[in-house]
Amino acid sequence: MTVPPSSQQGGYGSPLPPAVCARHPDRPTGLRCVRCDRSACPECLRDAAVGYQCVDCVAESGRTQRYATTVAGARPSGRDLVIPTLIGVNVAVFVFTVAQAGSLGGNAAAPLFQQWALSPLAVAGGQLWRLVTSGFLHFGPVHLAFNMIALWVIGRDLETVLGRGRLVTVYLVSLLGGSAAVFLLEDPDRLTAGASGAVYGLMGGLAVVLLRLRRSPGPALGIIAINVVITFVVPGLSLLGHLGGLAFGTAATAAMVYAPAARRVPVQVAAVAALIVVIIGLVLTADARYGDVRDCRSEPPLTCSVGP
Repeated sequence: MTVPPSSQQGGYGSPLPPAVCARHPDRPTGLRCVRCDRSACPECLRDAAVGYQCVDCVAESGRTQRYATTVAGARPSGRDLVIPTLIGVNVAVFVFTVAQAGSLGGNAAAPLFQQWALSPLAVAGGQLWRLVTSGFLHFGPVHLAFNMIALWVIGRDLETVLGRGRLVTVYLVSLLGGSAAVFLLEDPDRLTAGASGAVYGLMGGLAVVLLRLRRSPGPALGIIAINVVITFVVPGLSLLGHLGGLAFGTAATAAMVYAPAARRVPVQVAAVAALIVVIIGLVLTADARYGDVRDCRSEPPLTCSVGP
């Protein structure tokens, strides 16, 4: 005996079973994802440009979506963070030294200044932190103002191109490169301080970025030339710190913006690591120059004695 089609389950004239959510089989639903066409309950759907997409398709889209990046591989953030933070730290340290010394123009007498400034003999005596901390000290308000204005003008454009992490890397490599040059070649008894080495590194970096973007580097090169002339003309400025920072900052930025897109991050990391190795080599060479340094004091006045 043949059963009429209308009496067969799912046959003509009989109701189909209700669709259920692909993630929740106990939830009947009449909704579907516009991307994969699977049934989904309201909890598993998200608004899309057209209709709704299930949470699985939304997650997959997030993993595969390609974002616009700069020539250095950074995603534009739309907000400067690194440069204002660096300026804030420099200003805060300056204010602290002024309060310690009780003098606006004589803040170099502050104990913190004497403990953080770059003295080649003190670094050779084991006070390696001075290679970093000296970059956040300044001799008086004019020194601070010049460096912070330059950092603000140059740094914001570089933060847009390099991104936050890469900008911090270039800044620190420039600072350490300038400090290493001072440690190697400067007068052993001279105290050196200031963010100039890092700022010069950013100047060189800006020139490299302009070349990479096929824009005229003339303005950036002009700023660098003017500052180099000022370094020679104005007494007391550290030419070695400036040129060391300029060289290392330029090299670090070149690695950031000229790294091939397919292997961008490994090349950038390797280049920065190579620069750090060079800096360590300079520091070790300078340390060997001074031999045995002992009894180094950080309280004012800074004194160190050299062993036989």
